[in-house]
Amino acid sequence: MLPIRAWGVLTFALFVTSSVTPVFAQEPQLRPDHADAMKAGIKLFKEQVRGILEASCLECHNSRNAKADFDLSTRDRLVESGHLGTDPEDSYMMQLVRHEETPGMPFKADKLTKAQISALARWIELGAPYDAPFASATTTSTSPKITDSERQFWSFQRLKHSPLPTPEDMDWCRTEIDQFIRARQEKASLIPNHPASRRILIRRVYYDMLGVPPTPSEVQEFLADNSDDAYTNMLDSVLDSPRYGERWARHWLDVARFAESTGFEHDDDIATAYHYRDFVIRAFNDDMPFDQFVRWQIAGDELAPGNPLAMMATAFLGVGATPTQITESEFESTRYDQLDDMVNTTGLAFLGLSLGCARCHDHKFDPIPASNYYSLAATFSKTVRSEVELKVDPDTDPQKVFVTGDGLPPLRIYAHDRGFPYFYEQVHFLRRGDVDQKEEVAKPGLLRVLTPDTHTIAAWRSSGDSEGSPNRATIAAWLTDPEHGAGHLAARVIVNRLWHHHFGRGIVTTPNDFGMQGERPSHPELLDWLASELISQGWRLKPIHKLILNSSVYRQAVNSDLARTKIDPDNVFIWRRIPRRLEAEAIRDGMLAVSGQLDLRMYGPGTLDESMRRRSIYFTIKRSKLIPSMMLFDWPEHLVSHGQRPSTTTAPQALLLLNNTNTRSMSESFGSLLTDKTRQETPASRPDFHEAIITAYELAFSRKPTEQEIHLANRFLGQEHYQRQIQQPLNDFAQMLLSANEFIFIE
Repeated sequence: MLPIRAWGVLTFALFVTSSVTPVFAQEPQLRPDHADAMKAGIKLFKEQVRGILEASCLECHNSRNAKADFDLSTRDRLVESGHLGTDPEDSYMMQLVRHEETPGMPFKADKLTKAQISALARWIELGAPYDAPFASATTTSTSPKITDSERQFWSFQRLKHSPLPTPEDMDWCRTEIDQFIRARQEKASLIPNHPASRRILIRRVYYDMLGVPPTPSEVQEFLADNSDDAYTNMLDSVLDSPRYGERWARHWLDVARFAESTGFEHDDDIATAYHYRDFVIRAFNDDMPFDQFVRWQIAGDELAPGNPLAMMATAFLGVGATPTQITESEFESTRYDQLDDMVNTTGLAFLGLSLGCARCHDHKFDPIPASNYYSLAATFSKTVRSEVELKVDPDTDPQKVFVTGDGLPPLRIYAHDRGFPYFYEQVHFLRRGDVDQKEEVAKPGLLRVLTPDTHTIAAWRSSGDSEGSPNRATIAAWLTDPEHGAGHLAARVIVNRLWHHHFGRGIVTTPNDFGMQGERPSHPELLDWLASELISQGWRLKPIHKLILNSSVYRQAVNSDLARTKIDPDNVFIWRRIPRRLEAEAIRDGMLAVSGQLDLRMYGPGTLDESMRRRSIYFTIKRSKLIPSMMLFDWPEHLVSHGQRPSTTTAPQALLLLNNTNTRSMSESFGSLLTDKTRQETPASRPDFHEAIITAYELAFSRKPTEQEIHLANRFLGQEHYQRQIQQPLNDFAQMLLSANEFIFIE
């Protein structure tokens, strides 16, 4: 008898040999007519299939440019892809060419004919034999040539300077923007809305630009100004407000996936990362040229090492999530993940392109080969997270600031004592993105689809580069060069972001995707005109804001009707203003402002305390401990770049406004502001809430109440169960206004 343990070993061995080995080791059985099938298949391949694949498939699926990791150059590569299948019915390749799966193939051409599809199906049925390969296999690092047709995609082309349209209804047009908009409306037989009231406009502008409502005195001053410059003067004061930087910095922090912790299991705090947030606020308030804003975030340490703001800006590259407790076997893959975060966020934020898709194979849809991805990654090969001492304010002592750069002492992680290298001298091309499948060393380079064939990286090389090792300043210069580099696309992307936040819908409705899978621009000529205008204005954003805010299309009322809705149900031609719900920050900040509790102190460390009274941008963003009330109103998760937020409507949002202790505190503070507006002649008389009601509406909604609203409010405040109190009913009334749709939706 064998011991029990021995029986266990024998049983396991029998299981392995009987169940597992045949799955991986058994050779497939040949069909009885194998020879005849191969002969017929090769004949079919020579006569029809080779021509079909060459004409319709091989441009994107060859040994040098295997999009979606699907290589047709040899039969072995085709089988290796897993797309072939064992017969036409289970073949993923056939499902694509039949357009049964998305995306239908060929991607950039008409669907294959029925005869061509039948030939491919019959060929697969015969075993899919080749008479000879299309080309010899090469490594993924070989850089394919970008074709002229690929460069013709709209976002890759240089800016077009189209003549301004001249619509028949020129009287409606206040700015050049309106000429583009009105011309398209006229083609669609659409009449735009009349202008919104001045009261609605000032509230719209304040929330768009500052994220807080105007005070009653600011509203009254604007309404009383009958000069022709009243609206323009109001815009100027708004653009000069320090609240502008706090409002628009928050939009950029979404794009930059900003957070103040490392994420993953330990989610260690990065206590000095808030300086990056402060840099962004200052940059917007100072109207820093956007090309400088881009360059400093990529290479501020190289371009202006003595400037504290430039150093603070470099945190852009390092604020992504990264593990800090890793094993030795994860060292190299962790570093490649960090490089991927830098490359992908750079592509999404500045170019609207998902470069990270090319880490494992050539981009499935866009002309971004894996070789270009690794060339960009090589530019960041020695870039590490660090902390340095900087004199952020001339009047204060030096402070520790989170930065990224080359040659800096790395910010230590738990694996430091086990030899984590923080960076490797060389970046290798990785087959399928696998660190165990290294190919040759990658040299720094650019996206070829955005670079003329006549230009190499040397065209943007700065004076401190060695011939073989361009620095990040080189990439930054290329990113912001509109003539020969990627600057034309960077300009399009940022003006589209401005348009998106002003109208709730971008000219390109996918702000982070200007590639082939993204939406096409609704007004391409306007987009190019705005991008050109940005560049001609020295890349300053405030003039573009003012152009948009001054336009008739921005000033429209929200009115709608069935006839126009049938023509343009999605309002693509912007014939009306669509009311929009405020984001989490603006809802909370607006409540604080109306209740008199808003603390306007700027900059410095944030907090996780939800009862904080500073603006919401000063919440600490800890990835494992996000602010619950902000999450309810669609705060992002801060892991990847976000070009737009959803706007959901859920029951817990209403419950928060009704039951949250901070909401109640703000309501009580708001109610206290109304107490002085309430008169009570004798203890036995009812309180007179008339003035309090008017003040409440002016504070909360920037308007006076109607007679019916005054009547209903008096009924509410005078209910018997309040026993003629003053403070309690006013607190409840204040909370009711703060919870109303009119407070959190802006016309």
